[in-house]
Amino acid sequence: MKNDSRKLLIVEDDPGLQKQLKWCFNGNDVVLAKDRAEAIAALRRIEPGVVTLDLGLPPDPANATEGLATLEEILALAPHTKVIVVTGNDERDNALQAVALGAYDYYQKPIVVDELKLIIDRAYQLHTLEQENRRLREVRSDHMMLEGVIGVSPQMMRVCRTIEKVAPTGVTTLLLGESGTGKEVLARSIHRLSGRADAPFVAVNCGAIPENLLESELFGYEKGAFTGATKQTKGKVEYADGGTFFLDELGDMPLGLQGKLLRFLQERVIERVGGRAEIPVDVRVVCATNRDLQALVETGEFREDLYYRVSELTIDIPPLRERDGDVEVLARVFLERFAEQNARALHGFSPDALRAIASYEWPGNIRELENRVKRAVIMADGKTISADDLDLSVGAEDELPFNLKEAREQAECAVIRRALQLRSNNISKAAELLGVTRPTLYSLMQKYTITN
Repeated sequence: MKNDSRKLLIVEDDPGLQKQLKWCFNGNDVVLAKDRAEAIAALRRIEPGVVTLDLGLPPDPANATEGLATLEEILALAPHTKVIVVTGNDERDNALQAVALGAYDYYQKPIVVDELKLIIDRAYQLHTLEQENRRLREVRSDHMMLEGVIGVSPQMMRVCRTIEKVAPTGVTTLLLGESGTGKEVLARSIHRLSGRADAPFVAVNCGAIPENLLESELFGYEKGAFTGATKQTKGKVEYADGGTFFLDELGDMPLGLQGKLLRFLQERVIERVGGRAEIPVDVRVVCATNRDLQALVETGEFREDLYYRVSELTIDIPPLRERDGDVEVLARVFLERFAEQNARALHGFSPDALRAIASYEWPGNIRELENRVKRAVIMADGKTISADDLDLSVGAEDELPFNLKEAREQAECAVIRRALQLRSNNISKAAELLGVTRPTLYSLMQKYTITN
């Protein structure tokens, strides 16, 4: 069976050798060309990953000039293609010149098929790895919605556009979302896009600090305020003066401390534990929680007046399972990061891993995805990450319609939607990605009632 991902262009003017090579590499998608014109036309048509190029091309097979010129034109049009030049035994200088011009490798006749296969296999492996690295770099540049926020989904695009509007203001902002959805990352984006970007960003997690220590952690304490208070100590709110104060897991704040937080938010003054002096503090406040504050208000666990004070503007952050396409993008970014950190030469995810990633619900959201990919990079035995490496099951395939026309239309509609997402609803760029014209894409969008 031919492997469509291994497109091989063989440029050779000898008909007998053409047939031999095509037969030997029938596992690839092989296209033959006998001269420079045919080679360039085939290059444009099939965009092969690897090309074998006989330097002795017509009009003068005894002279490598035409072959070298063909090599230069191939690399100018497709610089990432791996070109293996094929030469005679007495043409070593020409072969070295070809490598200097950018050829991947050279092979001297007579051809031993197993040896040439080995060189071609290595060329494909390198081409695939470089292609993946380029794609990941594109992911980092094209899909970095805000600094530190990676994704392609319209759901996160809306969140990021909201943050861009909110950040320059001084409004107290409440970020709501499940654990692991990136609330602190978004809080830092608010800080970086505000007029306070050069001042401190200070974060406190209410759920990570014991109740009896939380007040002094927030507001500081005076010398002698309690046993062990041997010196005056500023709280985190004071350290954030002039900048942004991020109060994470607000829903876990003890009820007794909520009144003091409310006073601080209203008056922008604090009192250290054991002190009487009012200390003015100029901070932008951003809060976050994974709990339902309105439900806590109804049960009496959270003050209603504090709820309205912290939620001057509320931003709901969708869980990873509701972000169309983001899980695959994030997984690839994490793979590259951890592979580099651990010096692992990994070439991406296997098909079963990609299916498992797409079908899993990700209850732990981005944090869980990051941890699973990190573990997989360390534990993987092969060159790709498998579903087993991620400790995920592939599951059953989604049931497909039996009607072929309906299945085709479903697939076509899904691909169009994905292309629009990847190119931020830019029709021209989406059409280019899909390999169709703008009018054709418009027509397909009307057919499937897709709006942008």
